[in-house]
Amino acid sequence: MDRIFDFIATYWKPVFEIGLLTAFYYYMFMLFRGTRGAAVLTGFLIVLLFIVGVTQIFQLDVITWILSRFFAFLAIAVLVIFQPELRRALADLGSRQFFTSPKQRGEMIDVLVETARSLSQKRCGGLMAVEREIGFRGVAETGVPINAKATPELLTTIFFPNTPLHDGGVVLRGDQIVAAACVFPLTQRKGLSASTGMRHRAAMGLTEDTDAVVVVISEETGEISVAHRGHLVQGLDGDGLRAFLTTTLTTVTRRSNWFAEQARRLFASLLMRDAVSKPEGNDHATEGFAGQISGAGEEHTRERHEQAKS
Repeated sequence: MDRIFDFIATYWKPVFEIGLLTAFYYYMFMLFRGTRGAAVLTGFLIVLLFIVGVTQIFQLDVITWILSRFFAFLAIAVLVIFQPELRRALADLGSRQFFTSPKQRGEMIDVLVETARSLSQKRCGGLMAVEREIGFRGVAETGVPINAKATPELLTTIFFPNTPLHDGGVVLRGDQIVAAACVFPLTQRKGLSASTGMRHRAAMGLTEDTDAVVVVISEETGEISVAHRGHLVQGLDGDGLRAFLTTTLTTVTRRSNWFAEQARRLFASLLMRDAVSKPEGNDHATEGFAGQISGAGEEHTRERHEQAKS
């Protein structure tokens, strides 16, 4: 046992530093993935690694000296080159909702189903992409920023014929409409049916590179389709669309609920520890803490039962 404690006391700092750096690099990777800055960053790293490799192989002292001076200004160069991406990352970090509730997820499904039904009845084309874990900011940047709460009325208005934003797709993130009139990449798959329109090809193209779920409404037939993981499911009605979205989108919800449950347990344990350590004169505070903890547990249990029923 003493050896274990000695090992932890000796190596906890390196392990902590490795974990911290891993989390930082992962966040930077997710930040630049799917953006225009990803290509710039890739090209920048390739050129830098090539120059460093050549100087080390051929022992080019002058270039090595120049690079050593250049690295001092590398941080400033990164801030200047990637200023839009860094600013967007800070904005996203400040406004990010870490725990998506099942209620919010259910409301988004209701909005998509109601919008699809309305567009299908009116024979209006529609293309709606729900962003999940893999972002595609580069696609959203091709459209017009909206940044408004998603409602069936707003989405139906966007796709109404002859309006300025009816061409292209809509990007949804959380319960927000991020952008409209976006240009989605087309699939390069061969052997598709001649009846597969541009909207369907765009939906398949986006889902081939991301884990997004894209809802498509045909302008010619009013048929509702869903694309996911590069596959297209056609001929759905409102109930079929709801079943598909519920099955597909609950994966993220369950994972979010796991993190939320762990956070609630940790918070509850801290509150209980503080409550137990209080003197006898603070019995009312202890009862209040216990009531809050039990209420949070009962609310979480009700949410899990509602999710299981749905």
